[in-house]
Amino acid sequence: MSCGGTGGHIFPAIAIARALEKKLDATFLFVGAQGKMEMEKVPAEGFEIVGLPIAGFQRSLTFANILKNLALPFKLVFSFIKTFFVILKYKPAVAIGTGGYASGPTLKMANWMGIPIFIQEQNSLPGYTNRILGSQAKAVFVSFDGMESYFANKNVINTGNAIREDFEAGMMSKEDALAVFGFKKDQKTIFITGGSLGANAINKAIEKDLEVLKHKGYQIIWQCGKVYLNQYKKYETESIKVVDFIQNIQAAYAAADIIVSRSGGAIFEMFVVGKPLIILPSPNVAEDHQTKNAMALQENNAAIMIKDVDANEKLVPTMVQLMEDKPMQEAMTLSLKKLAKPHAASEIADYIIKSIPEWN
Repeated sequence: MSCGGTGGHIFPAIAIARALEKKLDATFLFVGAQGKMEMEKVPAEGFEIVGLPIAGFQRSLTFANILKNLALPFKLVFSFIKTFFVILKYKPAVAIGTGGYASGPTLKMANWMGIPIFIQEQNSLPGYTNRILGSQAKAVFVSFDGMESYFANKNVINTGNAIREDFEAGMMSKEDALAVFGFKKDQKTIFITGGSLGANAINKAIEKDLEVLKHKGYQIIWQCGKVYLNQYKKYETESIKVVDFIQNIQAAYAAADIIVSRSGGAIFEMFVVGKPLIILPSPNVAEDHQTKNAMALQENNAAIMIKDVDANEKLVPTMVQLMEDKPMQEAMTLSLKKLAKPHAASEIADYIIKSIPEWN
């Protein structure tokens, strides 16, 4: 399994591994990028992981970033060499990539060494690496309709994005979820998340108009990101919980009346949850794929999209408007539920198993 960089790549890989684990007597080795969050999150799930000395291209051309970019060819060569020896040692039957820096060299080397590869793409605009590798994969699993044109591969299958099979089962009642955060039952609650790494634009917009939200009496679960925690923890009160990362994500979803989020991989969990959604796509991701995701949701009346540059002015007023508009909330919930595919991981696992003759 190769994944990394953000939770949007890591958690689908873990979900697919868990689904395969239920159907096969198998062991798993994850390959990630050194220093990235997969090196922490994957072992926490009980899986082994090795790290490659790979990194992404720095688009902001400061002197430090220029030096990092000059080192990229060497990191790529070392990553291919390390991947070769990892595959030689572990002799995997299958290689599965869900995106991230490490997926490119891992899946490319696996293909060169005659190992069947599979790709899972979360976004409505596929990443460059996945588009290149798509023609070599036995199948490409996608999350939106109409993505065949991006891949030179006949086996493009819309399974939806892989989320944990026990995700729905782990959802609790709203009353129990509010109790997890020490919140009152009779007050409206907002879950704000900037993704696994946090979002500066969202954090600043919430900070700017926090008094408006407090005046309205809203309870807030605010996942601000690890690098921002020291800056925003001071705003925590009995009705405002400020955390770097939510471990019990089902409790946060269940407690919320509305959700504010980036439009990365977590949105597919939000389809299943069906809570009214405001999304602010990150402009700092490759090929602006989060904006494409957000536009797809907005076209389906499943979310309200706000650009980062408009967050300070529009985010909190839009939150208040949505919170007070019950018909809009109900319509949005119906639209989100129509997009939900809670069994994607199991479908992906079934297809992979059927594709490997010695497993049948």
